[in-house]
Amino acid sequence: MITSIKGENLLTLDDLSRDAIVEVLDTAEAFVEVNQRSIKKVPTLKGRVVASLFFEESTRTRLSFETAAKRLSADVLSLAVASSSVKKGESLRDTITTIDALGIDAVVLRHQSSGAPVQVSRMVPHVRVINAGDGQHQHPTQGLLDVFSVRQVLAERANTTGVESGASLFEGLNVLIIGDLRHSRVARSDIAAYAALGAKVRVAAPGTLLPTDLEGWPVEVVTDLDEALAGADVVGVLRLQKERGTGHLVPSLGEFTRFYGLTQERVKQLQPTAIITHPGPMNRGVEIDSLVADMPAAIIERQVSNGVPIRMAVLYLTVAGSSNQGAMSV
Repeated sequence: MITSIKGENLLTLDDLSRDAIVEVLDTAEAFVEVNQRSIKKVPTLKGRVVASLFFEESTRTRLSFETAAKRLSADVLSLAVASSSVKKGESLRDTITTIDALGIDAVVLRHQSSGAPVQVSRMVPHVRVINAGDGQHQHPTQGLLDVFSVRQVLAERANTTGVESGASLFEGLNVLIIGDLRHSRVARSDIAAYAALGAKVRVAAPGTLLPTDLEGWPVEVVTDLDEALAGADVVGVLRLQKERGTGHLVPSLGEFTRFYGLTQERVKQLQPTAIITHPGPMNRGVEIDSLVADMPAAIIERQVSNGVPIRMAVLYLTVAGSSNQGAMSV
């Protein structure tokens, strides 16, 4: 298990220890304060170059990574895939070689193929590679910002801070993840993060939207959704990924909503203290009712805003590493 991502790649959460995850969360706490300042910039990565390569579009993730890099004073190279040589048939290897020739310190990569970030890390071992989502594999920073947001809420309720609590607030926490697990890299990252921190994770989905093989997953599959909701401390709702063919795996969107959507009626099963998360973008009225998404229990807006400090923390730890150059100054 990796005990720290200092000076390392961030490709998956599966091999990160509890200490490594807590290190990222604690580092992000310092950057929350930076993002509340009138001048939201620190010289932490001044002189470093971060390449943003999104072969698959994601407005939230791309903008949040690029904002994070700029607030750390890094220079950002952003590849517009739609107008790049990729559209002319250029291979991933040649694209990375070209970008590397410009002199970069890190690559933030989002790609439709599972395993692409691992391949890039082998092509340019001297460059730090950060996975911004690959195929149906992982989305590490989304998993980190989800547990970070939940820890914030739990710490506020306990009248403590995230740094003081470490991972203790997750011990025995009941987490329920609902929806399209088959296609969700967010689910895989969330499950890895919650399990590493000591939470108990349960999942609920139609049989056609469960992964073909759950062996080795630290989860329990539940069949009674209402019973599971009643005992949940955190409910993670997943987007129904119609662009990946999910629509063909359920009889109808209406039927999916009826049996697995977090509706106004179903949310009545939740404890008053339950927390609702969603990685976005939401299909309002499908996996989550619009009014439910706007309830105080839903911390979706907090998740979006926490994307920047979490990604600042990841960039700082992976790029600056443990060297004196780029030492954190906030």
